[in-house]
Order: sequence, then C-alpha cells, then structure tokens
Amino acid sequence: MSNPRITAVKLLTKFEKNSSYSALALSDELKKINFSDSRDKAFAVSLIYGVLEHKITLDYNISLYLVSKLSKLKIEVLNILRVGAYQLLYMDKIPKSAAVNEAVNSSKKMGLSFSSGLINAVLHKIANKGLILPDEENTADYLSVLYSADKSILSSVISDFGIEKTKEIFSVFSGRRPIYIRHNSLKCSEEQLCESLKKDGVEVTSASLDGCFCINNTGDIAELAAYKNGWFHVQDMSSQLCCKLLDVRPGDTVVDCCAAPGGKSFTLAQYLCGSGSILSCDMYEHKTKLIENGAKRLGINNLKAVCSDARELYKQGLNADKVLCDVPCSGFGVIGRKPEIRYKTMDELSELPIIQKEILYSCAKMVKSGGTLIYSTCTLNKAENDAVCDSFLSDFPDFSIASQGEYSELTDKYLTVFPEALGGDGFFIAKFIRG
Repeated sequence: MSNPRITAVKLLTKFEKNSSYSALALSDELKKINFSDSRDKAFAVSLIYGVLEHKITLDYNISLYLVSKLSKLKIEVLNILRVGAYQLLYMDKIPKSAAVNEAVNSSKKMGLSFSSGLINAVLHKIANKGLILPDEENTADYLSVLYSADKSILSSVISDFGIEKTKEIFSVFSGRRPIYIRHNSLKCSEEQLCESLKKDGVEVTSASLDGCFCINNTGDIAELAAYKNGWFHVQDMSSQLCCKLLDVRPGDTVVDCCAAPGGKSFTLAQYLCGSGSILSCDMYEHKTKLIENGAKRLGINNLKAVCSDARELYKQGLNADKVLCDVPCSGFGVIGRKPEIRYKTMDELSELPIIQKEILYSCAKMVKSGGTLIYSTCTLNKAENDAVCDSFLSDFPDFSIASQGEYSELTDKYLTVFPEALGGDGFFIAKFIRG
C-alpha cells in the first residue's frame, strides 16, 4: 500500500521535472496508486495542493536554514522538505514530531539516506521557529512570500488595483475554493436536484444566483446519482453570471467561442429551453468531444460542437443573436483553483492581449445588427481586460457598451468581479450591443 507522504513527494517531483502539473494530471496519476483507504488518498492530495499553493513561502523558510542555495538540493530532497514544512506550518492537526520523523523516514525509504540528517535539522528548526516572512518594508519580497506568488504578477495587480485591494484578492486564494454547480432545468426541478444530492450525503446551499448551488462533502462528483442523471454540471458562479448577462432567450441563435469543456454552452442552452441553437467552438478535437459528451449527459439536443480556431469561425458566414467570446487568459482570477498560475511571470503572458484582440475582433463579425456580444476572461489583468475592450470600441464604432443590469454598480464601465465580492472566481465581463 502506498505511503501518502512519499506519494506526494514523488508526484510533486514528477510534475516539476516535466512541467506538467494540472488538476487533470493529478487525478490521472492518483488513479494508478493503490491506497490502503480513502483517507490516505485525501491526505496525499492535501499535501500536493498545499505545497503547490505555498511553494514560494515554503522555499523561503527552508532556505533560512541551509548552508548552500536551495537550487543545490536534489529535487526529491527539496520536495521531502516542502512536504514536511507544509505540515509544520499549515497543518495544525499533524504533531510536529510526526511531520519531522516521517520526512526522515521518507528519505530513507526513497534511497536518500544521505539527506536524512539535513532534513531532520532543517525541519526541527522550522518546527521551533514557525512561519517567518521577509521584512514588511520590502513590499515586493514580503507579499511574494506571504501569498506565494511571483513578484511580477503581484506588481501587475498592485499597479491595476493598489496594494490593499491586491491583499484582499490574494488572501481569498488561500485554502479550498467553493465548488459551484448549475441546476439543469431541462431535466429536473431544483428540489429534485437538492434532494438527490442530500441523499448521497452532499451538503448543498443556494448561491446568490438563480439555479446556482454550492456543494461540499461530494466525494467523486462523477459518481453522484444526480451527476449520472445529468441533473447538473459543475460551473463556477462567476461563469454562470457571465451566461446570465448574455441574456439568451428561447429561439436565439448563439455562438460560444473557446467553449471547452462546455460549462457556459450548457448553461446558455438551458436558457434556450430546447429551442433555437447553440454552436460551441474549440480549436482542439478532443475538447469538442468533451462538449459533445457533456451535452449528451445533460440532454441538450440543440447544441453543435465544432472544431475551429475562434479567429476563423466567422468565415463560415454565421449571423448570431448572441455571441460569447471567453478568451484564453492569464487566469489571475482562478489562482485559488490553479495554483500553478502563481508561478508564471508577466513576460510569459505578454502575447496574450494580441491573441485576445484577434479573437474578439473576429467574433464581432458574427453578431447580427441588434445582437449582443460578451467578452470575458477569468483574469484580473487590465491589459487583458479593459485595454482590449477599449481598443475594440475604438475600432468597431457600430458596437456600444450595454448595461450590466443589477451588477452595473460594481463597475464604472466594464464588470470586474473580484473573488471576494460574490464568492465565485475572479472574472471580467464586457457586454456590447451591435447597432
């Protein structure tokens, strides 16, 4: 049977060596491992996510007690230290002695006995000293270690929203994010959905958006009876809000670009009430298959998934009432769900606004006169949001900004949904009407 701590070290090492981490990759790897019980698997997952979420913080504290640089350590040894330090600094229910001793034992079982003395010494010091942060006067270093995020990302958010707002945003990203689902009105009532979920032991609470629920204590969601019956799909509340603001009506012709894995398309299809049509586009065939499979499970019959670059889709001569343009982005609004985003740099993301403008400009060509276009991202970076939309309005004078309805009070012009505001992910929504 697998040891959860050693499993965590091995998978963290594999992801780092291959630069391959994703939630899907983790799920696939865990399916290959035989744990003695579900608690061991859950413990391994919590260690992996914990280290990924706090890596800069952990590395800073580890480095304080090393003679040589962190980069000199063998990666497996470093990950043993990270897993041990995470338990010491963030898991109150783990005895400190157990965290240290199990880390030393892990090194021996993994053939790394040469490092056991160093691991023992460093972790004992962390256990005694507790969490240490840089001097707060050095703002960049302090915030980077406090929130375990690349300095350039933090600097970008500070530039856009100021230090205090940045602190609010990143403090929300720590810990487990809520799971939201969308009720499938095509197949059941909200009462039936909630009753089925509760029967399976799931905790269900209504969210502030119609048809949206927050769930907890789910186990494997795909094994729930309500999921198998197609009574809901998983979709963050902010994403559901984006769909609501598109204001789809029965009979509309709808296009959803960059649609995979299909959550927005499924919600938009429910607003159609079985009439009209929705075209869901993604540029990768395996992703369009995901959309097709999801639509089949949910009983959506008026959805067609097509494999196409969103920048080329307008060439098919489409003329839609409603177009949703949810573009690839830096993902600053979903850092709480995708911890790997914390460690990107702004240099890596510099080309994104160019691609986003190309997609938006192409999508606009599919909107009929009087039709609605929404541009959305799950980032909080103004260069990818406000700046792209400002350019669009300048270059497409036949489009104008539409009201965000009851949510207009949250913004002067476009709608930036901060993760602490409604409870969902960080999101950006700009709604345009074609004259």
